[in-house]
Amino acid sequence: MKKSFVKLASSIGVIALLAACGGNGGGNGNGSDNGSNEEVSGSEEGKLTMALSASSEGEKSTFEELIGEFEEETDIDVEASFPGGGYEDQMRVQMAANDLPDIFDTHGWSQLRYGEYTYDQQDMDWVDDLKPAMEDIVTDDEGKVYTYPVNMAQDGVIYNKNVLDEYGIEVPETWDEFVEALETIRDETNGQVAPLWIAGGDGWPLGQMVDQMMTPMFATDEENDYTDEFLDGSFDWSQYEWLPEQLLMLQENDLLNQDVLTAKFAQAPEIMAGEQAAFMFAGGSVGPDATAMNEEVEVGLMPTPAVHEGDEQVWIGGERFTLAIFEESEMKDEAKQFIEFMAEPENAQRIAEGTNLASAIEGVEADTYFSEDLENYSDTEIVSYFDRVFLPSGMWDVMSTTTEELLAGGSPEEAANTMESEYDRLREEGDDE
Repeated sequence: MKKSFVKLASSIGVIALLAACGGNGGGNGNGSDNGSNEEVSGSEEGKLTMALSASSEGEKSTFEELIGEFEEETDIDVEASFPGGGYEDQMRVQMAANDLPDIFDTHGWSQLRYGEYTYDQQDMDWVDDLKPAMEDIVTDDEGKVYTYPVNMAQDGVIYNKNVLDEYGIEVPETWDEFVEALETIRDETNGQVAPLWIAGGDGWPLGQMVDQMMTPMFATDEENDYTDEFLDGSFDWSQYEWLPEQLLMLQENDLLNQDVLTAKFAQAPEIMAGEQAAFMFAGGSVGPDATAMNEEVEVGLMPTPAVHEGDEQVWIGGERFTLAIFEESEMKDEAKQFIEFMAEPENAQRIAEGTNLASAIEGVEADTYFSEDLENYSDTEIVSYFDRVFLPSGMWDVMSTTTEELLAGGSPEEAANTMESEYDRLREEGDDE
């Protein structure tokens, strides 16, 4: 039985503010004042203010439709903001001023970043229907419920089902099986299909892969559990070298796309639709977007592969979009009313399908692109992102840039040394705050 990693970190004061796993894209728009991209606070003259990190047009339109229906049903005016890539910066400014919107999205950081600003929702009706997999992530040891997770992130590896079927490749479960699958694709396609495609030109996809793989490397296997060492600062970073060694091996053996350092994530759906790649450490809309471009293409989703013998695969994630209530909001009753509205089974299903992720509410069966795959792995544990629990604030960018430097001609030892020095520096900065 694997331990609950989120609970482990919830009492660690020295790393209470951790790094974000990539930027949150998004546009603007809301139910009552479409086009607004203004910062909203908790004092908008009787309006229920809201800030959300939803990124795609489909995600935003789903929220906007439901906001509009809530307004019609309740006569409560809602002013919602979708700040796009500036969401985190906006929230940091508003936290510093202690002036947050009545409702805001904690986007994976309900306890560790936003905890002190959130109103306890444990007495709300929706809590009774929260899926057990999410309880440890949004609830602390004393029972406080920090936020309503409208959906669940379950990140792993996506793959082109047609490519795997054509070459008789079973969906891998371990890292060794994963590498074998990549080698088969390289050999059988004569280099016409990238075995593993990474959009390194954007930086963050490299960090995404590293962050996902650090969990099976250092956390989930009992005999290779170094989580205490990461938390107290005693981890021996020479043990990290295995991962950069593997990444260089993939590059040197033509198992990565040749343009790994310049490829952009916006290309991912087209690459997958054209069957020019077999695997990607990606998710979200890449699958449905690829199939929309080429209806013959089927994209599958598998959990992050296990590294150590005898260990099991895991999903990396937790809550994706959430609705937290500002602790000092003057419209708590209206905020609670809105959240209960969003948690109604029909609306929870619409959110799940509109965001293409599973619902966090029991009994809500959403028909999403990856529904079949998620059902096949329904017993697989969901583990929080490694950096959110065990690394100091700022390490996400370090993982990305260090891996870029590695693939541009660096060495595993240099990568480990940089990770160690930045880890130590950021821990010290965190201690000084």
